[in-house]
Amino acid sequence: MKVLVVDDDVVSRMMLMHLIDSCGRYDIVEAEDGADAWQQLAAGLRPAACFCDLRMPRLSGMELLQKVRGDSALAALPFVVVSSANDRDTVELALQAGATGYIVKPFEPAQVRAQLAALDALDAAAPLHAEAPAATLARLGIDADRLQAYLAGFETQLLAARTEIEGLLASGARDEAAVRLERLRGGCAMLGLHGAAALLAEAPATAAALAPALAAVLDMVRRQAQRLRG
Repeated sequence: MKVLVVDDDVVSRMMLMHLIDSCGRYDIVEAEDGADAWQQLAAGLRPAACFCDLRMPRLSGMELLQKVRGDSALAALPFVVVSSANDRDTVELALQAGATGYIVKPFEPAQVRAQLAALDALDAAAPLHAEAPAATLARLGIDADRLQAYLAGFETQLLAARTEIEGLLASGARDEAAVRLERLRGGCAMLGLHGAAALLAEAPATAAALAPALAAVLDMVRRQAQRLRG
């Protein structure tokens, strides 16, 4: 798997590259800032995932994320935001902009491993991640506009549920968290998101490990919405 690492701070970039390299066989490509990363992507670089710092000169991580999501050839690229900011507003803003995951500096090896595990699972599930939109439309007896609305609503539900479920797990309310996860899994199954449903069925029972799994499911929902539009 080819991974693009973007950070204007050399020490942080090298540390993250080392942690990724220690987690498995990854072909790591580095970029010194968002502008450098965009130049490489525009020239044809197609990584399987991107880990990107949030605050950088020339082109910030958020600006790079917006450019990636606005490019049809790159829109489905898993994009993990890296930042020293860990407040809820910043995290939610990144997720709403299309981030697949979020890692807080200073790096914790467990966080990096969890993100890579979710990306590997997403990559492995890709061929089975969803039924064809036409099949979903026929099965549910709805039109494309209605399915698009369902997917958009489910995306909003996932964004809200992530914080709620992580809070429940952190407080020890695992049974309630399991109920919430089962509801999400049922939504995935109803919408034909088989890979996402499988990820939730095997979701880990800790808040730190669950975050990348939910982010991967969110990415699958967005990919299906793009397939429906395209």
